Amino acid sequence: MSTPNTLIYTPEHLWIKSIGEATYEIGVTDYAQNLLGDIVFVELPKLQSKISRNKTFGVIESVKTASDLIGPLNGVMTEINLDIQKSPELINDRPYENWICKIRSQDDTSNLKFFLDASRYNELTN
Repeated sequence: MSTPNTLIYTPEHLWIKSIGEATYEIGVTDYAQNLLGDIVFVELPKLQSKISRNKTFGVIESVKTASDLIGPLNGVMTEINLDIQKSPELINDRPYENWICKIRSQDDTSNLKFFLDASRYNELTN
């Protein structure tokens, strides 16, 4: 499984990509999608919903199980990937290219107390 060095990760198996102006794409790691199996549904709150770090903000369902999505950042959901809503299996095909939502946040994503680089994430999953 690949773990891009250009992203940051949470222990709850989400990746975070800064796209500028305190806005971040959020997705599910390759490790997580592999454990889940064939993803069939992603449930997210409405746009402009407040997201809190370490609190459930959605659910991802596969043919095997359902798993909570745990907030990676404190902020506001600004966009939902409509392609994922229509075809959630895209996460299985290319988990690092198919983000699930965008969050605007002022959190310090360099804080290693809360976030992992690729190396530390790989240690967690091996």
